[in-house]
Amino acid sequence: MNKTFTTLLSLSISLFSIAQTQIANGGFENWENIAAQTEEPTDFNSNKTGSSTAQIGPQTCFRDGSVKHGGSYALRLENKTVPIVGTVVNGNATTGVINAPSTNKADGYIGTTKYNDAADIRRLAFTGRPDSIVGWYQYTSGGTGEQGKVTAILHNNHYYDPETPTTNHPNPTADKIARATFLTPTGSTGTWTRFTAPFVYTASGNPTYIMLNMTPSNNQLTTFAGSKIWIDDVAFIYNSAVSVKEQDLSKNSKVYYFEKNIYVQVSSKDSESHTLELYDVTGQLVLTQKMEGSASSTVDVSSLKTGVYMYKLNGKAQSKFGKLFVD
Repeated sequence: MNKTFTTLLSLSISLFSIAQTQIANGGFENWENIAAQTEEPTDFNSNKTGSSTAQIGPQTCFRDGSVKHGGSYALRLENKTVPIVGTVVNGNATTGVINAPSTNKADGYIGTTKYNDAADIRRLAFTGRPDSIVGWYQYTSGGTGEQGKVTAILHNNHYYDPETPTTNHPNPTADKIARATFLTPTGSTGTWTRFTAPFVYTASGNPTYIMLNMTPSNNQLTTFAGSKIWIDDVAFIYNSAVSVKEQDLSKNSKVYYFEKNIYVQVSSKDSESHTLELYDVTGQLVLTQKMEGSASSTVDVSSLKTGVYMYKLNGKAQSKFGKLFVD
C-alpha cells in the first residue's frame, strides 16, 4: 500500500518563527484500517504493508487503548510466530517500507522504497537538526538478551536499515546526516519510562527526510516470540529539555518549565497585566492564563501530554514568544 506522507507538521507556524520540526503523529493518536489486521498509525507502516513476502507474516502492529502514556492510544509492537512454519516475525513500525526479499531473515531490511517496486517510495519529510529524540515506552522481553529498539535516521535521498549493503540495496551512508538509537535494557519494563537518545551527526546541513524505525527486537536474527514494546509521545528536542532556545522579545521577562508547572516572571513595571497562551505542535491553543498585578506567576500544566509546546506571553506594550518541553 502506498502512503503519501502529507501529514508532516513543521512547528514553524507563522506566529512562532522560532519553532522547530516535529512529526505530526508522534503520539500515535491517528490510525488507518482500524480493527483490520492491517491497522497502522498514520504515516507509519508495518509488515502488513511491506513487500509481498513480509505481508505473509502475522499482524505485529497494534493500536492499544488500554496501555497508553497520554491521549487515547499507544503503539504496541509484538513478535509473532508464523503458524506451521515456526519462523518468528519481528514486530515493526517504520516510516519506510519493510522489505523481505526472501524467507531468509538475514535478507530483510527497511528502506524508503519497496525492493521490487521502485515507484513505491515512502519517505517522511523532515528538515530539522534536533539534539535528541525522546518518548515513553514499556517493554516485555520474550527471551534472554532481547532488547527493544527505537532508531531515527536523518537523511537525504534514499536510505536503508540495516545500512550494510546487500544485493537488494546499496550502501546509503553517504546520504546520512545523523542517527539516534535507543535500546531498552534487557528484561522487562512494566511501567511507562521516559527514553532519550542523542543524535550523532556525521554531516553538515539540514536533512530532507527522517526514517523512524521501532521494534521489540534489536537483532532481527535472534528474535523471540512474545517480545512486546509499547511506545508513545515521541518528540524531538532542539536544545535543553527544560527551556528550548527562546526568542526574547522582552528581555525583562522569563518563562520556563519545571516539574509540571510553567513559571512566568516579569519586571515589576510590566506586571500590571499579562496573558500566557500555550499552543501544541498542531498550532491549537490548549491553555490561556491571565496574570494580574504580580511579577511572578505559576501555571499548573500537569494535565498536558508530554511534548513540545509554544507559548506567547502578551503584555501591555510587548509580547514574548518561546518554546517549552513539558514532560
